[in-house]
Amino acid sequence: MALLSMIIPVYRVEEYLARCLDSILRQPFADFEVIAVDDASDDGCADILARYAATDPRLHVVTLDRNRGLGQARNAGLARATGTYVWFVDSDDWLPDGTLGAVADRLADTRPDLLVTGFSRIYWDGRVRIESVSRVVGPPGAPQVFTLADRPALLSVLHIACNKIVRRRFLTELGLCFGDGWYEDVSFSFPLMLAAERISLLDRDCYAYRQRRTGAITHTVSDRHFELFPHWDRVFAFMAARPEIRDGLRGLVFQRMVWHFLQVLGHAQRVPAARRREFFAAMVDRFRRYRPVAGYQVPSGAAGVKHRLIATGAYRLFEALRRANRVGGVLTRRQRTRVRSRARSHPAASVSAAAPTAVWPADEVIIPGEVRDRVR
Repeated sequence: MALLSMIIPVYRVEEYLARCLDSILRQPFADFEVIAVDDASDDGCADILARYAATDPRLHVVTLDRNRGLGQARNAGLARATGTYVWFVDSDDWLPDGTLGAVADRLADTRPDLLVTGFSRIYWDGRVRIESVSRVVGPPGAPQVFTLADRPALLSVLHIACNKIVRRRFLTELGLCFGDGWYEDVSFSFPLMLAAERISLLDRDCYAYRQRRTGAITHTVSDRHFELFPHWDRVFAFMAARPEIRDGLRGLVFQRMVWHFLQVLGHAQRVPAARRREFFAAMVDRFRRYRPVAGYQVPSGAAGVKHRLIATGAYRLFEALRRANRVGGVLTRRQRTRVRSRARSHPAASVSAAAPTAVWPADEVIIPGEVRDRVR
């Protein structure tokens, strides 16, 4: 049995696939298997996989009869995996030199259910942004093994699956797999972090996460962005079945969900303009459905304003504020001031005497009285 099963879903990536495979197969550490899942790719990927498999027995190719999507391709690879740990690597990304040896050492030292690594965003224009996990989660001197309740800041690390190495038996016993549709990492990563009893970090750049200028869902205007909502429904269904999860964690997951909704709706190249109101309504529904009974910590500034507008379903004011605070917006300073004044006087923006970051129970309004930050 290999230490690592590297699971690579493959679909229309002939331009990038060889680099991905080379970055794994040419590393000095060799105790791994690679399971490449050809998701009925209609370009030259099948030929590339066949050529590599013919020369390296560590590479196994699974071919799907029709295109199933990223989540189901990963599940097909997981079903074939035999390693102690599994790592889901996207076929347009790659691993920096020395990564596998460093990961293996960390796994041996800590024996975690879940290892979360640092990674880098590689942009199409050559820019590189290193994402350090210890800078977000805590200093290197903190305990080597912990739970999410011990270090809840882990929730704010990007929820991609690709920087998470998971003990395979833990994953199968949990019964966790990837869901269908876009944003499939959401309903995988959050339950994984909530359930893991042994989490460890490797604060090293272990994954080169390619940021494509075109072709990525984050830059695609599509109705498919509505597929975000069922994935968050799965997260909250997972928590509902586990009463042992602390109220504080439920509140933090709720905050992260709202943050994610706002990121998607606030991006100009995602939700079609004609469906923004409908997307907002779906946000309102989840906000009211999942808001913790025990309350949660309300963000300060503009984020708190947006939370309250979602809570009351004030779409027209939400959109007015977005336009008023848009960078390079066409409104004059006087017009922006008028919109902010309307926001302060709107029933959705009543001011509590409590601090803006106080706990917001289900029946209480806490919101700052003015918009201080730009609405993205």
